[in-house]
Amino acid sequence: MHKPLDKIFNFLYPLFRDWGMSRNFASYISLVFNIIIMVALAYAIYYVAKFVLVTLTAIFAQKTKTKFDDYLIHNKTTKYTAYLIPFFFIYKAVPIILDRYEYWETLFGKIVGIYIVLISLWIIRTIFNALRDYLKQKPEYSDKPIDSFVQVIMIVLWIFGVAMIISTLFGIKKGELLTILGTLSAIIILIFRDTILGFVSSVQVAINDMVRIGDWITMDKFGADGDVIEINLTTVKVRNFDNTITTIPTYALSSDSFQNWRGMQKSDGRRIKRHVLIKSSSIRFLTNEDLNQMKKVQLISSYIVTRQAEIEKYNAINGIDKTLSLNGRNMTNLGLFRKYIMQYLIDHPGLNKNMHIMCRQLQSTEHGVPLEIYAFSSDKRWANYEYIMADIFDHVMASVEYFDLEIFELPSKIGRLD
Repeated sequence: MHKPLDKIFNFLYPLFRDWGMSRNFASYISLVFNIIIMVALAYAIYYVAKFVLVTLTAIFAQKTKTKFDDYLIHNKTTKYTAYLIPFFFIYKAVPIILDRYEYWETLFGKIVGIYIVLISLWIIRTIFNALRDYLKQKPEYSDKPIDSFVQVIMIVLWIFGVAMIISTLFGIKKGELLTILGTLSAIIILIFRDTILGFVSSVQVAINDMVRIGDWITMDKFGADGDVIEINLTTVKVRNFDNTITTIPTYALSSDSFQNWRGMQKSDGRRIKRHVLIKSSSIRFLTNEDLNQMKKVQLISSYIVTRQAEIEKYNAINGIDKTLSLNGRNMTNLGLFRKYIMQYLIDHPGLNKNMHIMCRQLQSTEHGVPLEIYAFSSDKRWANYEYIMADIFDHVMASVEYFDLEIFELPSKIGRLD
């Protein structure tokens, strides 16, 4: 089985014996020279393998259209493969060199075998990393938690790798080792609790499409408000808008509440939902003189004329005594202001007219009557959205006084100290 290697390593011992050396001395000198020859050959095999693999991979990468081989080169797959080849040579050479040294043969054989397992796992890791990088540049996979799946696969492979290493070190049969690991599963689950929870959450995130890379999410519990830049087995990284990075446990996405703004970004508008507080004591009925003055407001002049005629007709038909404004039907300054704001919103160029537009009155509070604007800006970009919203409320607050209304403000508590 090892005839070519036998010729390489077993020619020195008889040669030293022919030179008159004792059996033990010739054996040790032969061993030293054989180790030197083995190391030299291993180095030579490594450099030849590295040159051949790297060169062939580079030539192949240039001639193919796919970028997968480029990612293999970037992740140094060929370099680590070149490490593996000389160790296979050493693994085959050790039993021949240490044929008469059973203890050292067993020890070095185990060490080399463990190294082969570790470097093999590392090569597989680089292949999966290359696959991950390749898939991420594909539009259909760029927002998927590929890191999580790669990490799960590698954890499983590392468990099998560690099992093989333990089996090699202590001579335990693999079936018996798996039985022991099954018995210790409770401890394993406890140790890998976060990993297992992260894996389950990663599957849920992927299947239910809860979060994608690039989504804007808000999670107050962890102080996260920004774009998801990475999803892996145990953590989700969010780049906040102040350029800080928040790390969230992956399982928190399925156990806690968070806000994903993807729906808004894909919709036709971004919601504006804000109110001003109108001082309740400033709300009153409008007289004919007030209405005549209000007709100068172009946005509602035609509405006032039409509405005033309807009210006067109703009051006349029903014989309403208008010596008191309370009697019959009337217009209020708040109602007319609400109509004005509604018309202003309809005419505003920054709002999407195909989505809801409302100016509504909410439940009164001890601070006044909330007048809420509910609409959607056409431009969803953050800075432009804030500008449109500010522009609307600038106008609302500046318009209040023309309707003889007041915005509620808490009184100043500054006083003179005696």
